[in-house]
Amino acid sequence: MRLTRTLFISDLHLDESRPRIVAQFERFLGVVAPGADALYILGDLFEYWVGDDELALPFPRRIAEALKATAAKVPVSFMHGNRDFLVARQFARETGARIIDDPTRIELYGTPTLLMHGDTLCTDDKAYQAFRSQVRDPAWQRAVLARPLEERITLARGMREESEGAKHGKAMEIMDVASEAVEHAFAESGCDVLIHGHTHRPGRHVHRVGGRDRIRYVLPDWYERGGYLEASGAGIRAIDKF
Repeated sequence: MRLTRTLFISDLHLDESRPRIVAQFERFLGVVAPGADALYILGDLFEYWVGDDELALPFPRRIAEALKATAAKVPVSFMHGNRDFLVARQFARETGARIIDDPTRIELYGTPTLLMHGDTLCTDDKAYQAFRSQVRDPAWQRAVLARPLEERITLARGMREESEGAKHGKAMEIMDVASEAVEHAFAESGCDVLIHGHTHRPGRHVHRVGGRDRIRYVLPDWYERGGYLEASGAGIRAIDKF
């Protein structure tokens, strides 16, 4: 009998300057994903994404083709992250991936489960939340997308450098999830499991909410090695060697 399983990844930050990780992702799609019930990509698949016209460039096209081949066999769902929030309908059409909301509630082998990128849980980072509100504004996005592609790429690289510089001046606790935000997400959704990325602090955490234990899984980033969660009727396990 076929073993049913669902896969979750996030924070790959794919960029052609990191060919080893790109090759690992392609291997994941070719070796690990086939036969799965579903694959969920919970944001930051790319180091940056400045509009779907990037698909005309060789590297984004390469990743899109790899996803398309996988989506022909396995349902692929994509959630926006803080680096690729401009992914839109053309990307979905050309990869076969379904774009899902943040948050999204699913039934995971009988367990109500909430999927998030994770950045909205970092409510103590007021500067980041203000930035997030700005770049998610449709008027801001329309103005940016009206610029030439090369100009947008330069802008994204500059914003990335600013973001990395800003992290050095913040306490690590501020950039992690806030307990109150996590508890609110559990209570509002009614879910027993929460899966997210963004913080680059992989782990399993237990939260006592509404008189019972809820489990929060944090996905790893792929800057150095990568990894994923595999869920089945037997439970959820983290895998970092594949």
